[in-house]
Amino acid sequence: MPSDAARETEEGFTSERAARVMAAACRSAGLDSDGARLIRLGENALFRLAAHPVIVRIARSTDYLSSVRVEVAVSRWLAGEGFPAARTVDDLDQPLVVAGHPVTFWHLIEEGDRKPTYGELGGLLRDLHAMRLPAGLELPPYEVFGRTDLRIEKAAGIPEDDREFLRKRGRELRDRLAELRFDSSKGPVHGDAHVQNLMADRSGRTLLIDFENFSYDHPEWDLMVTATEHHSLGWQTAEQYAAFVGAYGRDLRDWEGFPVLRGVQEFKMTTWLMQNIAEGPAVAEEYARRIASLRDDDAPRHWQPG
Repeated sequence: MPSDAARETEEGFTSERAARVMAAACRSAGLDSDGARLIRLGENALFRLAAHPVIVRIARSTDYLSSVRVEVAVSRWLAGEGFPAARTVDDLDQPLVVAGHPVTFWHLIEEGDRKPTYGELGGLLRDLHAMRLPAGLELPPYEVFGRTDLRIEKAAGIPEDDREFLRKRGRELRDRLAELRFDSSKGPVHGDAHVQNLMADRSGRTLLIDFENFSYDHPEWDLMVTATEHHSLGWQTAEQYAAFVGAYGRDLRDWEGFPVLRGVQEFKMTTWLMQNIAEGPAVAEEYARRIASLRDDDAPRHWQPG
């Protein structure tokens, strides 16, 4: 859980503050920040530099420093192995810490005209899971429930009955997970393996991005995302999911432990959306739809991407 000081930093994580941190980090790294453009402000702030083909990524506080260090180490490992993935700028000492924010610099990926496919996602995960970690690269175990407990306690604008239901559901899932036995060996796991974490560049090459949840754990945690989206939500066509399974070589739904992992993924998707209900009625309606269907395991999940 973030410290009090870190929470103060996070609560003040505005675009203006992020821009000041970005400019200071660029000065320290010898890069020109003039004309830099903010392209995302969320868990991280991302700026695209105008003077260099570089993305500057700023984390919310030093509580994220260990995971940022892992991101840099993973990027350099994958680059050394020739794995198609986002790359940090090699000749800079990273991460920098500026005003309490870890900062990293990444080579810009110029997107091409096409979107990555589910077959490509399955193939990249297959190749990733077959890799061996080098000596000296230590990855944490996969954080199954992440920040769900904190989100449940801090969420504003939800009925207290929802909050208590989610607390209970979290306890039930932990109990079920404790009884689950994995047959697979542990290895490198992306930790947020959905097709939106792929980018196709202008040469047509598909790259894996976003390493903040990289872990050393069972590969089922990566397969869980797409299997749940297809089985529960129908977000992929039969052909898209078949391409994913065919490229990877396994359909997680055939495993007896899939219902537990499906429950975990649906729980995480609901609590993630819950923290954003103040954004407007569409998000609030989608949260209400999700929480209502979670109360009935047999109910259809007519969820929309959020």
